[in-house]
Amino acid sequence: MMKRTLLACAGLAIAALVGLGLPAISQTGPAPASALEAASDDERVLTDYSKWTDAALNAELAKRAVIERKTLMPMRDGVHLSTDIYRPKDVDGPVPTIFVRTPYNMNTLSGRSLRETVEGIDRGYAVIYQNERGRYFSEGVFEILGYPRTDGYDALTWIAEQPWSNKKVGTLGCSSTAEWQLQLAATNHPAHAAMVPMASGAGIGRVGEFHEQGNWYRGGVPRTLFSIWLYDTDNPMRAQIPEGLEPEMRQYLSAYSDLNPKKPDVTWAKQVWHLPYAEMLTSLGEPSGTNEKLIARAKPDDPEWFKGGLYHDNESWGVPALWYNSWYDVSIGPNMALYNHATKAGVDAEARDNQYAIVGPSVHCAYGSLGPNFKSGDRELGDASLNVMADVWDFFDRFLKPKADADAFQDKPKIRYFQMGDNAWRTADQWPPKQAEEVKLYLRSGGKANSMFGDGKLSFSAPSGNEPVDTFVYDPKTPVQTIGGGDCCNGGVVVPGAFDQRPVEVRHDVLVYTSDPLTQPIAVAGFVDAILHVSSDAKDTDFAVKLVDVAPDGTAFIIDDTILRARFREGYDREVFMEKGKTYKLDFTPMTTANTFLPGHRIRVEISSSSFPKYARNLNTGGRNEFEKDGVVATNQVRHTKSLPSYIVLPIIR
Repeated sequence: MMKRTLLACAGLAIAALVGLGLPAISQTGPAPASALEAASDDERVLTDYSKWTDAALNAELAKRAVIERKTLMPMRDGVHLSTDIYRPKDVDGPVPTIFVRTPYNMNTLSGRSLRETVEGIDRGYAVIYQNERGRYFSEGVFEILGYPRTDGYDALTWIAEQPWSNKKVGTLGCSSTAEWQLQLAATNHPAHAAMVPMASGAGIGRVGEFHEQGNWYRGGVPRTLFSIWLYDTDNPMRAQIPEGLEPEMRQYLSAYSDLNPKKPDVTWAKQVWHLPYAEMLTSLGEPSGTNEKLIARAKPDDPEWFKGGLYHDNESWGVPALWYNSWYDVSIGPNMALYNHATKAGVDAEARDNQYAIVGPSVHCAYGSLGPNFKSGDRELGDASLNVMADVWDFFDRFLKPKADADAFQDKPKIRYFQMGDNAWRTADQWPPKQAEEVKLYLRSGGKANSMFGDGKLSFSAPSGNEPVDTFVYDPKTPVQTIGGGDCCNGGVVVPGAFDQRPVEVRHDVLVYTSDPLTQPIAVAGFVDAILHVSSDAKDTDFAVKLVDVAPDGTAFIIDDTILRARFREGYDREVFMEKGKTYKLDFTPMTTANTFLPGHRIRVEISSSSFPKYARNLNTGGRNEFEKDGVVATNQVRHTKSLPSYIVLPIIR
């Protein structure tokens, strides 16, 4: 996205929640007694800062750290990046470094970022924050992900060359502050000792079956969130201070101006309907910029996508990583696929064998929300407590500190994931878990699966003959509304999470297939494939698939969803249009989850041709949707016969 990275929302921008891209936890309460200063790192007594106020944390930071603000770090092309450095005063000799690089406002630390800076100092780390080029006090021109191969690499080199550095750097961050780390890992910089990328999917270009190009697409369908995110992040006409100012003057200016102009408020729930889609921002008066440049790329595998800062699966991997992901984030599928890729593409055994993942039921970057009585959307999920930073610090200690216990973090499972339904944390050595067995559930009906009141059935038995086709009409003027699911950073037009889908299941343009009530629990963990046989009277249209857990009271909790633009069914580097009267096989990008369908619950699959405003509408013309204003109505069909079955594939844990 490069969600808190690019497109960071990607990324991806819920800056109000996550500040510089670190997990959000509020800071309240009085300050305890000052931390004890130990004579050596091994004897250091660590303080719990969780209830300290920002004022108390700032006072502690001023007492404990050497602070260098607005340092200009030189890049190879002469551009300088604004960098704030915090180093522990009470540690003798060189120290390891935690490096946070961000497109977001870091002029004043607060909340989680401030607390974790103090924690880092307490543990003997230098902590560095840096703005990407073209952002705030950094020089240069902004590009999504901030040139990780050059600027990122040069920054690590600079840090390793400092007299106070032990030449070991760990990168940390969520969303945009995580996404740039991925391509940096491909460079295998000698100082890059470990990384903790959280919600980093917007930094992934192509990995396996996922060709999302930083979450710009899903199944070839553009996501609306990036245009919304870029409105605040991309600023071609940004204000800058004069170059060549002395550091003292730069620090002085930053005390009263953070170069963070506020753009006019936009009612995104209205603006997201604007057509042509390519003019969503320029119609507001915005100058043409990154958004328009990316929209101009005609296909998900346009060669231009492979020239920037995105990580692609033809690259190697050089760094041990602790991955944090979420079932209701914008990019859970690519994130888990990249985890798998890193375990195989590592340049050496250290990189391959030291990939760890933690997956919770929260939304984008909201790991701090996990706790007792956790609720996602409309669904109660019990105790999802997770001590995020305890694992982060243990992980960094292992790879960044020369005196660290060689067994530190070794006892941790490779994957810890929250199994919804059972509402418990599980462990696995691989993803999907090795005991997962693929089982097909077939779409069945008498030809009237329209809405939750139709005759659509989901069955473990395949059709034995020819069943009637299910038909629905998709009008791009009245698309099916997105309710919940995995999303982020979209100006509030979609609230992510496990929300009830019944408001859309009553629509006639939604096909609904539901199993009988279960007599035994069915635990699913892994990638969920979907295969449909479809036809349409339009040259091109979209098909959307949704997996739903239906409780005994009828509440229909969304688990995950996927979508495919039919013109890309044969590959994301080509367009092949449909012909009226012909049937086509669609193989969707997998859904990804861990959910137990409990006894008395039912498994449900929904089929439609839209999920708006999460995904941009297909206007059904066969033209460049992004540049068109008028659409046509499509009559679409889903077939489920013995020779042309439509089904999903569940990875069931026996």
